[in-house]
Amino acid sequence: MSALPAGLLPSQPTLRVLQSPGKPRKDQLAKSDHLIVLIPEKPAASLWRQVPEGLALQKLAKKRKLAGQPLRTRMKNPAGTGITLGQLTGSGKGSGRPTSFELLTYSGSLAADALKDNPTSIVVMVAGFAPDIEADAVKALVLALAAHSFAMPSFKSKSAKKPILKTLRITGTTQQVDVTRELAEADGLNLARWLTALPPNKLDAANYRSALEVLAKQYGWETEFLDEKKLRRAGAGAFLAVAQGNATHDAGIMRLSYRPKGSKGKAPLALVGKGIIFDTGGTNLKPFKGMLDMHTDMAGSAVAVATLATLTTLDTPVAIDCWLAITENRIGNKAYKSRDIVTASNGVTIEVIHTDAEGRMALADTLALAGKQKPATIIDFATLTGSCVAALTDRYSGALTNRAQLNTLLIENGIDCGERVWPFPMDNDFDDEIKSSVADVLQCAAAGGGDHIQATRFLQRFVPDEATWIHLDLSAATRTGGLAQVPTEITGFGVRYATNLILNNLDQLNNAKALKT
Repeated sequence: MSALPAGLLPSQPTLRVLQSPGKPRKDQLAKSDHLIVLIPEKPAASLWRQVPEGLALQKLAKKRKLAGQPLRTRMKNPAGTGITLGQLTGSGKGSGRPTSFELLTYSGSLAADALKDNPTSIVVMVAGFAPDIEADAVKALVLALAAHSFAMPSFKSKSAKKPILKTLRITGTTQQVDVTRELAEADGLNLARWLTALPPNKLDAANYRSALEVLAKQYGWETEFLDEKKLRRAGAGAFLAVAQGNATHDAGIMRLSYRPKGSKGKAPLALVGKGIIFDTGGTNLKPFKGMLDMHTDMAGSAVAVATLATLTTLDTPVAIDCWLAITENRIGNKAYKSRDIVTASNGVTIEVIHTDAEGRMALADTLALAGKQKPATIIDFATLTGSCVAALTDRYSGALTNRAQLNTLLIENGIDCGERVWPFPMDNDFDDEIKSSVADVLQCAAAGGGDHIQATRFLQRFVPDEATWIHLDLSAATRTGGLAQVPTEITGFGVRYATNLILNNLDQLNNAKALKT
């Protein structure tokens, strides 16, 4: 393995979280650079007296409320500590309770305000809530502060080094809140954001492979790289069709294997990610704006590996394989073209229609190879179709499955973790649009809508019927202004969704049976 170029992996340490339930002490405030106070919208009068500078904040909050301004402010106490006040709307029971997405979004606004002071340490006081809401609020603030304080890649020759938030102390609570999972998710989400943001000449195929091998050593994963020569032997014609236009021959499929202590045999769970590290559109060339940010077309692979990292950190007692389809989609005299006929590794023949539908080609062989290991559940991640963005906007992502009975679970999982998804139908008659007269299947339809559904129906041909399969079309992978607690355009969407789904529902996924149609 060659030396890893500088800046390909993040080096910022995990946020250090300390907890001191009860009223914050003066010595704690003196040692911190900022204080965040989160209380209910209508707190008891006695609660204001527990808050540092509470009476002054109460007066200011009343004035701002009368003026119709947000119930959030900053001021300086006598010790010079900055204060951000948050009053959570709808913090009562039942329908008035904020959703996870709303709580994360509001926590993000508090984090953005607090970090204007460039603090290295923050005290967070959460008080006045029922125990369950209190715990949810603490977790949301940890996720928000970890996302907002994370320094994304920068390659400026001269840049001022800003202080980085290192320590967070939680006070005001009735008891300690376990944030082990949130810290692991935050690190995983930040890893996905970092990798996705890297420029395409920095994260080329060779460097991506090197970075993954470094991560594998760090997390104790086994690695296998199926290069183009091995893929030719495997008959992976769909993946190789995309790769054949590249200037170099560094493309391939990386397999990362996590094996917890005591695990035997094959992994019951496979994660699959689309890793198109730059997408020109190929022969059907994209226009300027369509191509400008196509270094982010590998977001699916970043989410897959970051999910594996999160689950590894949490010592998940389930063996997992992670398969990453890593290639560019370039234009050149050897690039694949419309009406080419190629054969995938499972023997399915494909008639190429549009070379910018390369993601489903690379995923086809990757899913087929993952399926040969007979996992019970396969989850794939891909920035696959513009039609999914058109259908859902970039606030949601699409979730499509070969187990229709799981659709409600998929929605509820998104509501629970704050990364929202919506399922789409997968009826057999959607295959009518991708019938070919000369091959087993069209790569895509030449015209018409619903490409996100047709793409999933195409991919299903490469997934074993025996496996539960969930396809996440990551329309929320990028969003101007960020999403929920994440402030950057690159959101890392999918890491927390998949982690929550796997940790809470894997048995249900593994045991879901195909419905007869």
